[in-house]
Amino acid sequence: MSTIKTIAFIGLGNMGGPMAANMVKGGFAVTAFDLSSDALALAKANGCDTGHSIAEAVRDKDAVITMLPAGKHVRAVYGGADGIFASAKAGALFCDCSTIDVQSARDVAAEAEKMGFSMVDSPVSGGVAAASGGTLAFMVGGSDAAFEAAQTVLDPMAKAVMHAGDSGAGQSVKICNNMLLGITMIGTAEAFVLAKKLGLDTQRFFDISSKASGQNWSMTSYCPEPGPVPTSPANSGYKPGFSAAMMLKDLRLAQDAAQTSGTSTPLGAEAQALYAMFDSLGGGNTDFSGIIQMLSGEMTKS
Repeated sequence: MSTIKTIAFIGLGNMGGPMAANMVKGGFAVTAFDLSSDALALAKANGCDTGHSIAEAVRDKDAVITMLPAGKHVRAVYGGADGIFASAKAGALFCDCSTIDVQSARDVAAEAEKMGFSMVDSPVSGGVAAASGGTLAFMVGGSDAAFEAAQTVLDPMAKAVMHAGDSGAGQSVKICNNMLLGITMIGTAEAFVLAKKLGLDTQRFFDISSKASGQNWSMTSYCPEPGPVPTSPANSGYKPGFSAAMMLKDLRLAQDAAQTSGTSTPLGAEAQALYAMFDSLGGGNTDFSGIIQMLSGEMTKS
């Protein structure tokens, strides 16, 4: 949608900061806002203008992108007295890239539509490295028209922008995908721990299993065992690309959705319990693949 030239970007954390910078690189005029003065200073250094408030940042902008921690923050930022709905120009497009509960996404989108705005929920996959590199995968929920408009806006930050369905569908895909990711990472980590206990060389185990029926993304792209995949966080002390705390958040969202929809997800529930234990042992700020350290007995509660 070539008429979109000016963007407000609200939420400049580990993901939002580099995403806003990529919007500038994509040729958009970006005005950023965050409660952190350090985040605002970095955004300014990356070519963004900065606002002193949400209202100031979004005023007269063609589109607004938000990247916020949870559903309660999204509801507050969009619906507050000085929030986005009250301050944005008529007909603006909203893209919420936060990962939140499905009902909040649907409720906020319904309110946006009622007020004459277009809105999509567009959570991302790829972590901090992809946010920095402009190679995120966006899972988008919203009408066909809203998706078409959002596609152009999201493209500078993306390797893929995929339409999942109506409002809330982007969040639904994200939590189902990350539940599966959490489960497969635990299974992959357990397999490497057992292989070592049985005396196998882990590189040889990788070489064989990665070409056999055990092959999965957690093994071949993000291996939790140091060595086989040089670019995986396992080879940099489990410095987070996607933290265990964020994985735990997504697994909790998945379990909330499972309970609400009456769905049995026993492996998802067990994955949540294991990541909660890993977090309680101090692993929350390490990469989610670092759970192999707990499963191998290398961590004890302090």
